[in-house]
Amino acid sequence: MQKDIIINVTITGTRVAILEDGQLAELFVERPEQERMVGDIYKGVVENVIKGMGAAFVDIGHEQNAFLRFSDIGDFFDSYGPILSEDDEDGAYWKAMDQEKARKGVPLVTGQEILVQVAKEPISTKGARVTSEISIPGRFMVLVPGYDHVGVSRKIENFRERKRLKRIAYKIRPKGFGIIIRTAASEKDETVLKADLDNLLRTWEKIEKHAKKEKAPVLVYKEMGMVSSIIRDLFTQDVTRVVVDSRKLNREVMHYLKDVAPHLMPRLEFYKGMKPIFDEFNIEKEINKSLSRKVWLKSGGYIVIDQTEALVAIDVNSGKYVSRGEHEESSLKINLEAVKEISRQLRLRDLGGIIVIDFIDMHDERNKMKVYTELKKELRKDRSKTSISQLSEFGLIEMTRERVRPSLLFDFLETCPVCEGVGYVPSSPTVAAKIEQAIRRLRAQRKERRIQLILHPE
Repeated sequence: MQKDIIINVTITGTRVAILEDGQLAELFVERPEQERMVGDIYKGVVENVIKGMGAAFVDIGHEQNAFLRFSDIGDFFDSYGPILSEDDEDGAYWKAMDQEKARKGVPLVTGQEILVQVAKEPISTKGARVTSEISIPGRFMVLVPGYDHVGVSRKIENFRERKRLKRIAYKIRPKGFGIIIRTAASEKDETVLKADLDNLLRTWEKIEKHAKKEKAPVLVYKEMGMVSSIIRDLFTQDVTRVVVDSRKLNREVMHYLKDVAPHLMPRLEFYKGMKPIFDEFNIEKEINKSLSRKVWLKSGGYIVIDQTEALVAIDVNSGKYVSRGEHEESSLKINLEAVKEISRQLRLRDLGGIIVIDFIDMHDERNKMKVYTELKKELRKDRSKTSISQLSEFGLIEMTRERVRPSLLFDFLETCPVCEGVGYVPSSPTVAAKIEQAIRRLRAQRKERRIQLILHPE
């Protein structure tokens, strides 16, 4: 499979497209007015503890308090205590906190300082979801302070290579830290892995110093920007090329690769064409399709995707498909085709939470199992965690998909102010981006030096 990463930089924001065999599989959008929070680490203050919910709300300095489940506190939470205050040398503050927690039967108390990391972006009216299980990602590994575990990415399937990497990890790992070996570490020697670890340990030292000195709530670590984190996490050996249309960003990526992955530098390309880069790779049309409720299948069938506050509903229909064979046979064919498109749309639209898929009815249990097995197989391509049930007697599959950020719908659209929320219209940043793309197309087609733009006053 050919895998390409296409990066488009404009005045309205940055877009990164992941193509698999020329087809859009994932899309990431970053705009100046949208603050990316996932991965950021804060020294926060517990604002409310709700024992009945098994959760607490933490003030991290934003308008909305962050949400912390007790189950996300982790077994090594207490090990972060000493780094939160340099004035508490005898531990009196933490002893008082422990007594209060024991009295109330909760792991946290109001007013307690806590180190948390953002695990999920704020969505709609909900604040960010945080965890106290801190992890710091590098190019070849993830550092987990407070743990003693060593793990290896499931994508490294070779038994000998997994064993070799695990042996190195245990050898170089300092006491009190866990390590998760990433896919990019495959075939790398101990020197390279140790250099990555040393860099992560220096980052953790800076976080410790910042957390001790600053008064909560405060940001103590800012995760890389979208493009940098994608290059770090996704630009691996299986990527054919990365194409960038910004000279500045191209230089930045080149410098980064020179330090961490010089063998990948020849795969970085600067796009010089006059035609907008997303038009050149047929991405713009795919984005527009992904905002539609209805997605057509090659056979003539189609799927309908509806997002609500509670769940995502996906309906599979036969549409224009005409078959001379049995109903069961044609239903299986459309359902199997729909499975591939549904798994792609889940990644592309970044749909999360509870998802219910209504397949065309089938009576043969073997056919139901084929659809279930194929969906599980396709979902292995997904980096987000998924959980899936088997087909019910009503032809439904219920599944969950980890939601880290708002879906694509909310990146490009906003609630219609006229119909009181029944429909969606393009958001202001989306309209601005479309205008910029239209101007670029005009320049490419007509080579105009000057273009006058006339806008409505509102």
